[in-house]
Amino acid sequence: MKKYIIIVLLFLLGTPAVKAQQTAKLFADSEMKRFPEAWQLDYGKRLYFGYSQGLGCLAMLKVWKATNDRKYLDYVVKWADTVINNKGEIYLYEVETYNIDYVNSGKVLFDVYKETGNEKYKLAMERLVKQMKNQPRTHEGVFWHKLIYQHQIWLDGLYMGSPFLAQYAVTFNKPEMTDDVINQFLVCAKHTYDAKTGLYYHAWDESKNQKWANPVTGQSPNFWGRSIGWWYMALVDTLDYIPQDHPKRPELIRIIKELSEALTHYQDKTGLWYQVVDKGMQQGNYLEASASSMFMYGYAKAVNKGYIDAKYKKVAEKAYDGLMKNLILKNADGTLTLTKCCAVAGLGGTPYRDGSFEYYVNERIRDNDAKATGPFIMGCLELGK
Repeated sequence: MKKYIIIVLLFLLGTPAVKAQQTAKLFADSEMKRFPEAWQLDYGKRLYFGYSQGLGCLAMLKVWKATNDRKYLDYVVKWADTVINNKGEIYLYEVETYNIDYVNSGKVLFDVYKETGNEKYKLAMERLVKQMKNQPRTHEGVFWHKLIYQHQIWLDGLYMGSPFLAQYAVTFNKPEMTDDVINQFLVCAKHTYDAKTGLYYHAWDESKNQKWANPVTGQSPNFWGRSIGWWYMALVDTLDYIPQDHPKRPELIRIIKELSEALTHYQDKTGLWYQVVDKGMQQGNYLEASASSMFMYGYAKAVNKGYIDAKYKKVAEKAYDGLMKNLILKNADGTLTLTKCCAVAGLGGTPYRDGSFEYYVNERIRDNDAKATGPFIMGCLELGK
Protein backbone atom coordinates (compact mmCIF):
# COMPACT_ATOMS: atom_id res chain seq x y z
CA MET A 1 0.00 0.00 0.00
CA LYS A 2 2.82 2.42 0.93
CA LYS A 3 4.59 1.64 -2.34
CA TYR A 4 1.39 2.40 -4.27
CA ILE A 5 1.00 5.80 -2.56
CA ILE A 6 4.60 6.72 -3.39
CA ILE A 7 4.05 5.84 -7.06
CA VAL A 8 0.89 7.95 -7.18
CA LEU A 9 2.69 10.92 -5.58
CA LEU A 10 5.54 10.67 -8.06
CA PHE A 11 3.04 10.61 -10.90
CA LEU A 12 1.22 13.66 -9.60
CA LEU A 13 4.43 15.60 -9.08
CA GLY A 14 5.24 15.07 -12.72
CA THR A 15 1.95 16.38 -14.10
CA PRO A 16 1.98 19.51 -16.29
CA ALA A 17 -0.24 21.29 -13.74
CA VAL A 18 2.23 20.80 -10.92
CA LYS A 19 5.17 21.77 -13.13
CA ALA A 20 3.42 24.96 -14.21
CA GLN A 21 2.64 25.85 -10.59
CA GLN A 22 6.27 25.34 -9.65
CA THR A 23 7.38 27.43 -12.62
CA ALA A 24 5.14 30.31 -11.53
CA LYS A 25 6.72 30.38 -8.08
CA LEU A 26 10.26 30.08 -9.43
CA PHE A 27 9.67 32.88 -11.92
CA ALA A 28 8.12 35.13 -9.27
CA ASP A 29 11.17 34.51 -7.08
CA SER A 30 13.38 35.32 -10.06
CA GLU A 31 11.63 38.65 -10.57
CA MET A 32 11.99 39.53 -6.90
CA LYS A 33 15.69 38.73 -7.03
CA ARG A 34 16.15 40.86 -10.18
CA PHE A 35 13.98 43.66 -8.86
CA PRO A 36 14.19 43.68 -5.03
CA GLU A 37 11.59 46.46 -4.86
CA ALA A 38 8.41 46.42 -6.92
CA TRP A 39 8.94 49.87 -8.44
CA GLN A 40 11.96 48.35 -10.19
CA LEU A 41 9.80 45.89 -12.11
CA ASP A 42 9.96 46.46 -15.87
CA TYR A 43 13.33 48.18 -15.26
CA GLY A 44 11.70 51.09 -13.42
CA LYS A 45 14.11 53.93 -12.72
CA ARG A 46 12.05 55.67 -10.02
CA LEU A 47 9.11 55.16 -7.70
CA TYR A 48 6.05 55.17 -9.93
CA PHE A 49 2.42 53.97 -10.09
CA GLY A 50 3.04 52.47 -13.52
CA TYR A 51 0.79 49.98 -15.26
CA SER A 52 3.68 47.56 -15.78
CA GLN A 53 4.50 47.57 -12.06
CA GLY A 54 0.80 47.06 -11.38
CA LEU A 55 0.70 44.07 -13.71
CA GLY A 56 3.78 42.53 -12.10
CA CYS A 57 2.36 43.10 -8.62
CA LEU A 58 -0.99 41.59 -9.61
CA ALA A 59 0.90 38.43 -10.57
CA MET A 60 2.70 38.47 -7.20
CA LEU A 61 -0.63 38.67 -5.37
CA LYS A 62 -1.84 35.63 -7.27
CA VAL A 63 1.31 33.74 -6.26
CA TRP A 64 0.66 34.76 -2.66
CA LYS A 65 -2.84 33.33 -2.84
CA ALA A 66 -1.63 30.12 -4.48
CA THR A 67 1.23 29.51 -2.02
CA ASN A 68 0.05 31.32 1.13
CA ASP A 69 3.58 32.76 1.38
CA ARG A 70 3.29 36.34 2.63
CA LYS A 71 6.56 37.49 1.10
CA TYR A 72 4.72 38.06 -2.18
CA LEU A 73 2.03 40.12 -0.45
CA ASP A 74 4.65 42.08 1.50
CA TYR A 75 6.47 42.88 -1.76
CA VAL A 76 3.30 44.49 -3.13
CA VAL A 77 2.24 46.23 0.10
CA LYS A 78 5.65 47.88 0.46
CA TRP A 79 5.31 49.39 -3.01
CA ALA A 80 1.71 50.53 -2.45
CA ASP A 81 2.64 52.05 0.90
CA THR A 82 5.45 54.14 -0.59
CA VAL A 83 3.56 55.29 -3.68
CA ILE A 84 0.34 56.33 -1.89
CA ASN A 85 0.31 58.84 0.99
CA ASN A 86 -2.12 59.06 3.90
CA LYS A 87 -4.51 61.26 1.92
CA GLY A 88 -4.77 58.65 -0.81
CA GLU A 89 -2.70 60.79 -3.16
CA ILE A 90 -0.73 58.80 -5.71
CA TYR A 91 2.89 59.74 -6.35
CA LEU A 92 3.43 61.30 -9.81
CA TYR A 93 -0.21 60.67 -10.75
CA GLU A 94 -1.44 63.36 -13.16
CA VAL A 95 -5.21 63.11 -13.46
CA GLU A 96 -5.31 65.91 -16.02
CA THR A 97 -3.67 63.63 -18.62
CA TYR A 98 -6.67 61.29 -18.47
CA ASN A 99 -4.35 58.37 -19.09
CA ILE A 100 -6.22 55.10 -18.64
CA ASP A 101 -2.91 53.29 -18.02
CA TYR A 102 -2.84 54.73 -14.50
CA VAL A 103 -5.94 52.75 -13.58
CA ASN A 104 -4.37 49.33 -14.06
CA SER A 105 -2.35 49.50 -10.85
CA GLY A 106 -5.56 50.16 -8.94
CA LYS A 107 -6.32 46.44 -9.26
CA VAL A 108 -3.76 45.53 -6.60
CA LEU A 109 -5.28 47.96 -4.10
CA PHE A 110 -8.32 45.79 -3.41
CA ASP A 111 -6.21 43.10 -1.76
CA VAL A 112 -3.85 45.61 -0.15
CA TYR A 113 -6.81 47.49 1.36
CA LYS A 114 -8.42 44.26 2.56
CA GLU A 115 -5.22 42.99 4.17
CA THR A 116 -4.04 46.24 5.75
CA GLY A 117 -7.35 47.97 6.47
CA ASN A 118 -5.63 51.26 5.65
CA GLU A 119 -8.21 53.74 4.39
CA LYS A 120 -5.69 55.49 2.16
CA TYR A 121 -5.95 52.67 -0.38
CA LYS A 122 -9.72 53.12 -0.65
CA LEU A 123 -9.17 56.85 -1.14
CA ALA A 124 -6.67 56.11 -3.91
CA MET A 125 -9.17 53.83 -5.64
CA GLU A 126 -11.78 56.56 -5.41
CA ARG A 127 -9.38 58.93 -7.18
CA LEU A 128 -9.05 56.49 -10.06
CA VAL A 129 -12.80 56.01 -10.27
CA LYS A 130 -13.27 59.79 -10.34
CA GLN A 131 -10.82 60.00 -13.23
CA MET A 132 -12.82 57.46 -15.20
CA LYS A 133 -16.09 59.26 -14.50
CA ASN A 134 -14.60 62.32 -16.17
CA GLN A 135 -12.57 60.44 -18.80
CA PRO A 136 -13.26 61.71 -22.34
CA ARG A 137 -15.36 59.24 -24.36
CA THR A 138 -16.40 58.47 -27.90
CA HIS A 139 -19.97 59.26 -28.91
CA GLU A 140 -20.93 55.69 -27.98
CA GLY A 141 -19.50 56.08 -24.49
CA VAL A 142 -16.14 54.30 -24.76
CA PHE A 143 -13.13 55.82 -22.98
CA TRP A 144 -10.44 57.55 -25.00
CA HIS A 145 -7.11 55.87 -24.32
CA LYS A 146 -5.55 59.16 -23.20
CA LEU A 147 -6.42 62.81 -23.57
CA ILE A 148 -3.62 63.17 -26.14
CA TYR A 149 -5.09 60.28 -28.16
CA GLN A 150 -8.39 61.94 -28.90
CA HIS A 151 -11.32 59.90 -30.23
CA GLN A 152 -9.25 56.70 -30.03
CA ILE A 153 -10.10 53.33 -28.49
CA TRP A 154 -7.13 51.01 -27.94
CA LEU A 155 -7.49 47.35 -26.97
CA ASP A 156 -4.86 48.02 -24.30
CA GLY A 157 -7.24 50.39 -22.54
CA LEU A 158 -9.90 47.73 -22.02
CA TYR A 159 -7.45 45.79 -19.86
CA MET A 160 -6.22 48.85 -18.00
CA GLY A 161 -9.63 50.11 -16.94
CA SER A 162 -12.48 47.62 -17.24
CA PRO A 163 -11.51 44.86 -14.77
CA PHE A 164 -10.74 47.50 -12.12
CA LEU A 165 -14.08 49.25 -12.61
CA ALA A 166 -15.99 45.96 -12.61
CA GLN A 167 -14.32 44.88 -9.35
CA TYR A 168 -14.95 48.28 -7.79
CA ALA A 169 -18.63 48.03 -8.73
CA VAL A 170 -18.96 44.70 -6.90
CA THR A 171 -16.74 45.56 -3.92
CA PHE A 172 -18.40 48.88 -3.14
CA ASN A 173 -21.92 48.08 -4.35
CA LYS A 174 -22.05 50.33 -7.41
CA PRO A 175 -24.06 48.14 -9.81
CA GLU A 176 -24.71 51.06 -12.16
CA MET A 177 -21.04 50.88 -13.17
CA THR A 178 -21.40 47.34 -14.50
CA ASP A 179 -23.47 48.27 -17.55
CA ASP A 180 -20.90 50.92 -18.48
CA VAL A 181 -18.10 48.34 -18.26
CA ILE A 182 -19.95 45.92 -20.52
CA ASN A 183 -20.69 48.68 -23.01
CA GLN A 184 -16.95 49.36 -23.26
CA PHE A 185 -16.40 45.84 -24.56
CA LEU A 186 -19.36 45.64 -26.90
CA VAL A 187 -18.67 48.95 -28.62
CA CYS A 188 -14.93 48.28 -28.81
CA ALA A 189 -15.59 44.86 -30.34
CA LYS A 190 -17.91 46.37 -32.94
CA HIS A 191 -15.23 48.75 -34.16
CA THR A 192 -12.06 46.64 -33.90
CA TYR A 193 -13.27 43.15 -34.91
CA ASP A 194 -12.27 41.69 -38.27
CA ALA A 195 -14.76 39.09 -39.50
CA LYS A 196 -12.33 37.57 -41.99
CA THR A 197 -9.70 36.54 -39.43
CA GLY A 198 -11.69 36.61 -36.20
CA LEU A 199 -8.98 38.89 -34.77
CA TYR A 200 -9.08 42.44 -33.42
CA TYR A 201 -7.21 45.47 -34.69
CA HIS A 202 -5.04 47.30 -32.18
CA ALA A 203 -7.14 50.47 -32.20
CA TRP A 204 -9.97 52.47 -33.74
CA ASP A 205 -10.11 56.20 -34.44
CA GLU A 206 -13.65 57.54 -34.34
CA SER A 207 -12.58 60.71 -36.17
CA LYS A 208 -10.67 58.74 -38.85
CA ASN A 209 -8.16 61.58 -38.89
CA GLN A 210 -5.08 59.67 -37.76
CA LYS A 211 -2.55 58.70 -40.42
CA TRP A 212 -2.70 55.12 -39.13
CA ALA A 213 -6.50 54.95 -39.39
CA ASN A 214 -8.27 53.34 -42.31
CA PRO A 215 -10.17 56.26 -43.91
CA VAL A 216 -13.32 54.15 -44.24
CA THR A 217 -13.33 52.00 -41.09
CA GLY A 218 -11.12 54.03 -38.74
CA GLN A 219 -9.26 50.84 -37.80
CA SER A 220 -5.50 50.58 -37.35
CA PRO A 221 -3.79 48.44 -40.00
CA ASN A 222 -2.48 45.39 -38.12
CA PHE A 223 -3.20 42.73 -35.52
CA TRP A 224 -0.58 43.34 -32.85
CA GLY A 225 -0.23 40.28 -30.64
CA ARG A 226 0.01 42.01 -27.27
CA SER A 227 -2.98 44.26 -27.93
CA ILE A 228 -5.12 41.19 -28.56
CA GLY A 229 -3.57 39.68 -25.43
CA TRP A 230 -4.68 42.71 -23.41
CA TRP A 231 -8.17 42.28 -24.87
CA TYR A 232 -8.35 38.56 -24.06
CA MET A 233 -7.15 39.08 -20.48
CA ALA A 234 -9.55 42.00 -20.02
CA LEU A 235 -12.48 39.80 -20.98
CA VAL A 236 -11.67 36.84 -18.73
CA ASP A 237 -10.75 39.07 -15.78
CA THR A 238 -13.79 41.36 -16.03
CA LEU A 239 -16.17 38.40 -16.09
CA ASP A 240 -15.08 37.59 -12.53
CA TYR A 241 -17.21 40.56 -11.49
CA ILE A 242 -20.15 40.45 -13.91
CA PRO A 243 -23.25 39.00 -12.18
CA GLN A 244 -24.23 35.54 -13.42
CA ASP A 245 -27.73 36.77 -14.25
CA HIS A 246 -26.67 39.90 -16.13
CA PRO A 247 -28.45 39.82 -19.51
CA LYS A 248 -25.33 40.81 -21.44
CA ARG A 249 -22.92 38.42 -19.74
CA PRO A 250 -23.45 35.81 -22.51
CA GLU A 251 -22.30 38.36 -25.10
CA LEU A 252 -18.91 38.68 -23.41
CA ILE A 253 -18.61 34.90 -23.23
CA ARG A 254 -19.47 34.66 -26.93
CA ILE A 255 -16.61 37.06 -27.74
CA ILE A 256 -14.24 34.90 -25.68
CA LYS A 257 -15.38 31.72 -27.44
CA GLU A 258 -14.96 33.18 -30.90
CA LEU A 259 -11.57 34.70 -30.12
CA SER A 260 -10.34 31.46 -28.56
CA GLU A 261 -11.21 29.58 -31.74
CA ALA A 262 -9.71 32.23 -34.02
CA LEU A 263 -6.36 32.30 -32.21
CA THR A 264 -5.84 28.55 -32.66
CA HIS A 265 -5.44 29.18 -36.40
CA TYR A 266 -2.44 31.43 -35.75
CA GLN A 267 -0.64 29.40 -33.08
CA ASP A 268 2.75 28.36 -34.40
CA LYS A 269 3.88 24.73 -34.29
CA THR A 270 6.11 25.75 -31.36
CA GLY A 271 2.98 26.71 -29.40
CA LEU A 272 3.78 30.43 -29.59
CA TRP A 273 2.28 33.40 -31.44
CA TYR A 274 3.90 36.06 -33.58
CA GLN A 275 4.36 39.76 -32.86
CA VAL A 276 2.02 40.49 -35.78
CA VAL A 277 -0.34 37.59 -35.31
CA ASP A 278 -1.49 36.82 -38.86
CA LYS A 279 1.82 37.39 -40.69
CA GLY A 280 3.99 34.65 -39.27
CA MET A 281 5.75 33.95 -42.55
CA GLN A 282 6.61 37.57 -43.32
CA GLN A 283 10.28 38.46 -42.99
CA GLY A 284 11.16 40.22 -39.75
CA ASN A 285 8.26 38.83 -37.72
CA TYR A 286 9.12 36.85 -34.59
CA LEU A 287 7.57 34.67 -31.90
CA GLU A 288 6.84 37.10 -29.08
CA ALA A 289 6.73 36.42 -25.34
CA SER A 290 4.04 38.78 -24.04
CA ALA A 291 1.37 37.82 -26.56
CA SER A 292 2.14 34.12 -26.11
CA SER A 293 1.99 34.45 -22.30
CA MET A 294 -1.23 36.45 -22.38
CA PHE A 295 -2.91 33.95 -24.67
CA MET A 296 -1.75 31.08 -22.44
CA TYR A 297 -3.35 32.85 -19.49
CA GLY A 298 -6.53 33.65 -21.39
CA TYR A 299 -7.05 30.09 -22.59
CA ALA A 300 -6.23 28.50 -19.24
CA LYS A 301 -8.48 30.81 -17.25
CA ALA A 302 -11.35 30.61 -19.76
CA VAL A 303 -11.24 26.80 -19.54
CA ASN A 304 -11.06 26.86 -15.73
CA LYS A 305 -14.06 29.20 -15.59
CA GLY A 306 -16.06 27.14 -18.07
CA TYR A 307 -16.29 29.87 -20.71
CA ILE A 308 -14.78 27.65 -23.40
CA ASP A 309 -14.56 23.92 -24.06
CA ALA A 310 -12.03 21.90 -22.06
CA LYS A 311 -10.30 20.92 -25.32
CA TYR A 312 -8.66 24.37 -25.35
CA LYS A 313 -6.60 23.44 -22.30
CA LYS A 314 -4.25 21.73 -24.76
CA VAL A 315 -3.73 25.08 -26.53
CA ALA A 316 -2.61 26.64 -23.25
CA GLU A 317 -0.39 23.67 -22.43
CA LYS A 318 1.20 23.85 -25.88
CA ALA A 319 1.88 27.55 -25.29
CA TYR A 320 3.48 26.74 -21.93
CA ASP A 321 5.71 24.10 -23.54
CA GLY A 322 6.65 26.53 -26.30
CA LEU A 323 7.58 29.24 -23.85
CA MET A 324 9.64 26.86 -21.73
CA LYS A 325 11.49 25.34 -24.69
CA ASN A 326 12.01 28.44 -26.80
CA LEU A 327 11.88 31.60 -24.72
CA ILE A 328 12.80 30.66 -21.13
CA LEU A 329 16.45 30.55 -20.09
CA LYS A 330 17.74 29.13 -16.82
CA ASN A 331 20.52 31.29 -15.39
CA ALA A 332 23.58 30.19 -13.44
CA ASP A 333 22.07 31.49 -10.18
CA GLY A 334 18.94 29.36 -10.68
CA THR A 335 16.69 32.20 -11.78
CA LEU A 336 14.64 32.13 -14.98
CA THR A 337 14.68 34.69 -17.79
CA LEU A 338 11.90 35.26 -20.31
CA THR A 339 13.29 36.41 -23.66
CA LYS A 340 11.85 38.00 -26.83
CA CYS A 341 9.56 40.50 -25.12
CA CYS A 342 8.41 43.50 -27.12
CA ALA A 343 9.38 46.44 -24.91
CA VAL A 344 6.72 48.86 -26.11
CA ALA A 345 4.42 49.61 -29.03
CA GLY A 346 1.72 52.17 -29.65
CA LEU A 347 0.17 54.43 -32.25
CA GLY A 348 0.63 58.09 -33.12
CA GLY A 349 2.70 60.29 -30.86
CA THR A 350 6.12 61.77 -31.55
CA PRO A 351 7.98 60.27 -33.34
CA TYR A 352 4.88 59.06 -35.15
CA ARG A 353 3.99 55.37 -34.91
CA ASP A 354 2.06 54.35 -38.00
CA GLY A 355 0.93 50.85 -36.98
CA SER A 356 2.58 49.25 -40.01
CA PHE A 357 4.00 45.74 -39.98
CA GLU A 358 7.49 47.22 -40.19
CA TYR A 359 6.80 49.42 -37.17
CA TYR A 360 5.70 46.56 -34.91
CA VAL A 361 8.51 44.15 -35.79
CA ASN A 362 11.21 46.80 -35.38
CA GLU A 363 10.24 48.01 -31.93
CA ARG A 364 12.78 47.23 -29.21
CA ILE A 365 12.97 43.66 -27.84
CA ARG A 366 14.24 42.86 -24.36
CA ASP A 367 14.25 40.21 -21.64
CA ASN A 368 11.96 40.08 -18.59
CA ASP A 369 9.59 42.82 -19.60
CA ALA A 370 6.77 42.92 -17.02
CA LYS A 371 4.13 42.96 -19.77
CA ALA A 372 5.31 39.42 -20.50
CA THR A 373 6.51 38.15 -17.13
CA GLY A 374 3.32 39.08 -15.25
CA PRO A 375 1.01 37.19 -17.64
CA PHE A 376 3.52 34.32 -17.80
CA ILE A 377 3.34 33.87 -14.02
CA MET A 378 -0.46 34.19 -14.03
CA GLY A 379 -0.80 31.78 -16.94
CA CYS A 380 1.33 29.19 -15.18
CA LEU A 381 -0.84 29.51 -12.08
CA GLU A 382 -4.02 29.00 -14.11
CA LEU A 383 -2.53 25.90 -15.71
CA GLY A 384 -1.73 24.67 -12.22
CA LYS A 385 -5.36 24.75 -11.09
